Amino acid sequence: MTTRGFLLGKFMPPHAGHVALVEAAERLVDELTVLVCWLPDDPIPGPLRLEWMRGLFPACRVVGHGEVVPQEPADSPDFWPIWRRIIAQAHAEPIDYVFAGEDYGLDLAAHVDGFFVPLGGRVLNADDDLASLSGSAVRADPTAHWPLLPEPVRAHYRRTVCLHGAESTGKSTLAAQLAGELGTHWVPEYGRSHCEAHRGPLSREDLLLIGRAQQAMAQAAARWAGALLLLDTDALMTAAWCEMLLGERPAELMEMGKADLYLLLEPDLPWVDDGTRFFADPADRARFARLVEGVLLDAGVRFERIGGTGDERLAAARAAIDGLSCQ
Repeated sequence: MTTRGFLLGKFMPPHAGHVALVEAAERLVDELTVLVCWLPDDPIPGPLRLEWMRGLFPACRVVGHGEVVPQEPADSPDFWPIWRRIIAQAHAEPIDYVFAGEDYGLDLAAHVDGFFVPLGGRVLNADDDLASLSGSAVRADPTAHWPLLPEPVRAHYRRTVCLHGAESTGKSTLAAQLAGELGTHWVPEYGRSHCEAHRGPLSREDLLLIGRAQQAMAQAAARWAGALLLLDTDALMTAAWCEMLLGERPAELMEMGKADLYLLLEPDLPWVDDGTRFFADPADRARFARLVEGVLLDAGVRFERIGGTGDERLAAARAAIDGLSCQ
């Protein structure tokens, strides 16, 4: 005989408490249906939460409901008839068990002729992390709850900061300093490794590969970075290089993924020849700096100018990052 279970929630966003609830419920039935509910003005779109839950629980039947309906029995005398209809649409078969981490599950089970299984600490008034965790708390401060968020939710809240600037403006040095202070990872510049390995003029194909490789490295590093990922550079910088060296700005580079914030480093540091740099001439350096800023303006991305030396430069970068919310 097939046993069937049912649970519902907003999952706004899904967190470890939700995951534990669903995984425990899965172990108790042959078939589990999860109903993801939302309203049009929710702070996290319902279809996105539905996508997350389907990805997290591929063995379950995960369905969504986004109609504007009463949310509490006190909202309407038709509350339970409305919700019985919604649940029947999501789960036409008889329901053996209704799972919930809160005591509303008892009333819900009675109205759908199921047996209430109170999984989760809230019913028992426990105060462990999973039981006390709420979606509103996560939304208020995702970083504080980072270990209790599944990867799709982390990706939603993770912010990327990219250092952007002409040659010899201290991008790599500043990236390493910021990563150390903020306790996160930074993705180094692929272009430098490429040029050190392949001496000679850069072709259009080289520059396109550099842009793609930089993006691939960032994507691969992201899930290990916590709430903040630092990039030494990205494809927009490669687009500026292409314009400077070849006189064109490939659309492919301009259309690649963008960071949430760019730190545009002013060319106010001395130019240092490290064996891979091109533009020692002040006029060339100034022209390159204009092109570097131009790609940010044309891409329509958010950026902050960072100048000064030493601690002054680091403090300005920290202040810009502190103003970037992950909510």
